[in-house]
Amino acid sequence: MQDLSQYHHPITDLFPWPKTEKEWEPYRLKNEQVEFFKEQGYLSGIKLLEPHQIEVLKKELDEVADPKHPLHHLFHEFHSNESSDPNTVLFHSLGHWRISKAFHDVIWNPAFVMAASQLLGNKKVRFWHDQLFCKPAHHGGVVAWHQDYSYWTRTVEMQHLTCWCGLDDATTENGCIYYVPKSHKWGLLDKPALAGDMNGLMAYITEEQKAEFKPIPIELKAGYATFHHPLLVHGSYENRSERSRRAFVLNVFADGTISNTDEELLHGVPIINKGKKMEGQFFPLLN
Repeated sequence: MQDLSQYHHPITDLFPWPKTEKEWEPYRLKNEQVEFFKEQGYLSGIKLLEPHQIEVLKKELDEVADPKHPLHHLFHEFHSNESSDPNTVLFHSLGHWRISKAFHDVIWNPAFVMAASQLLGNKKVRFWHDQLFCKPAHHGGVVAWHQDYSYWTRTVEMQHLTCWCGLDDATTENGCIYYVPKSHKWGLLDKPALAGDMNGLMAYITEEQKAEFKPIPIELKAGYATFHHPLLVHGSYENRSERSRRAFVLNVFADGTISNTDEELLHGVPIINKGKKMEGQFFPLLN
């Protein structure tokens, strides 16, 4: 058993890589989809997974979520419950691509790579880090309103992108993600505790922004994804339904992004000094 971050290419046949321009075409976003993303700050309903791929990922999620997994030490973060409310549960982790073959290879899913490149302005894309967000049935916790980049200022310039993909159907009943459209135009806000008070961000926004704070639910079938801008305000409510809500997140940035710190970028990753390009074993080029 080994650290899969050493492999900067797919290691299974779960996500076949196109070999010709024609084979790439089915994955290409339409111009109007890219324009919608620029204006609203998000793009939803992009199919990433077939049913058999979902089943493999769910199986491997169950395996890596076990704190006794022999490669558990490879996680950058692992929270069996990150919720600040002891009556709710939010499983959250970073780094499972280093442990699971399927989660390693989903980073090279051509449907994801094509969309990510287009939404970043047709640039080369580098992997930043992955996340798992799992809310069990009946007592799943919230993810507070936040902007992703408020946690990522240790990298510059801001040319990042987030992709959220459900392994279960995501609905308002089981805690789907909500977006505040056009909030990516508000600039960088202070960051609240990610699994703390749902409305902690409200202390950091203006009265005008509060008036524009009109969240919309992003309900998705399993295997479908939503992409969002690094400054788009988003969050998700608790899960009190009888169904789980399991999802993975892929975070990327455009090639050429540099480190903005002399400290660890992620736990267990060798320091990339401030001003140096983000590259190497843990930040592979995807296209």
